[in-house]
Amino acid sequence: MNTRRTWDLFCTVIDNHGDLGVCWRLARQLAQAGHSGQSVRLWVDDASALAWMAPDALRASLPGIQVLPWADASDPERLANLPAADVWIEAFGCTLPEAFVAHAATTRQQQPVWINLEYLSAESWVPRMHGLPSPVMSGPVKGWTKQFFYPGFTPDTGGLLRETGLMERQQAFVTSGSLAIWRAQHAPDWAPGALLISLFCYEPTALHQLLTQLTGTPHHLLVTPGRPLEAIQQAHSQLPSESPCPQWSPLPYTDQDGFDEMLWACDLNFVRGEDSLVRALWAGQPFVWHIYPQEDNAHHAKLEAFLNWLQAPESLRQFHRVWNGMEAAALPVLNAGTLKQWRDCVLAARKRLLMQNDLLTQLLSHGAANAAVGQ
Repeated sequence: MNTRRTWDLFCTVIDNHGDLGVCWRLARQLAQAGHSGQSVRLWVDDASALAWMAPDALRASLPGIQVLPWADASDPERLANLPAADVWIEAFGCTLPEAFVAHAATTRQQQPVWINLEYLSAESWVPRMHGLPSPVMSGPVKGWTKQFFYPGFTPDTGGLLRETGLMERQQAFVTSGSLAIWRAQHAPDWAPGALLISLFCYEPTALHQLLTQLTGTPHHLLVTPGRPLEAIQQAHSQLPSESPCPQWSPLPYTDQDGFDEMLWACDLNFVRGEDSLVRALWAGQPFVWHIYPQEDNAHHAKLEAFLNWLQAPESLRQFHRVWNGMEAAALPVLNAGTLKQWRDCVLAARKRLLMQNDLLTQLLSHGAANAAVGQ
């Protein structure tokens, strides 16, 4: 695990920048890994979101990380001048450029450790699939082998990304006065004692319900930019013009550390996708997850599996089902008793996770073990 290796990490941005967010976290943690800081080349087809997500990335100011255009992986001259990597990672089902693979076939004596990093799920099949080999059956590297690596919530999976010192950083934020400063800067109209709620979502069918529930209360909603802001503006326009408005305000784009601070500062967090779900778990605050919707409703089973692992109380299960459009019912009321129950549930889940190896630790061990057997 303490050997310095070069990692080629491939990412295609489908939408919403979630895949890139996960890959950047992984690249950053690899480069900072213990005493052996790994060397990482992040190949991405659209790096524009890194301008706000990770400003240091495009300034090339983080040692050990290069952000490279996807197209360069098909450039023979570019490839000829790059040292061969020890580990390849295909993130989230992306396919490596044919020219990149063909170049490796003609210049390498043995294959790199080749990892297919999959999406996160709590479904029961994940432990069975984690670590299985996937032989390459055709093409210039026929006979080489990839291995499935599944992030997950239990010890028999690949775990979750968690950087060293995360819990200590959160504790310092809460106790040093930074929490009060953050709230004063981002929610100056918020009244202590009222709920401070963050909203990071797609277009939930129950958003109108949430706004109606918050109308007339002192609670304050902080809305992240992009699709959440567009959704809140649309839902807000549908409220009766004569009724009072719920209190809400927009947030600016922020980097990944700033996103963590938002989760730590709020009493309830609405999150979406994969990366923010994991960050909400580490934050330990009550949260509601808007899972990425799929046309065949496969996300319904995925959400239920997660709620089962979370050991979610019935009110939290119902809120998730209504928020994700699985049930046409009323959202449970957000009150102190409900949120305490949700917080206790999340803290218990976080405690279980902290007892398990994180994703980076397992990935480093996986890479070292496979390199040792000459894969």
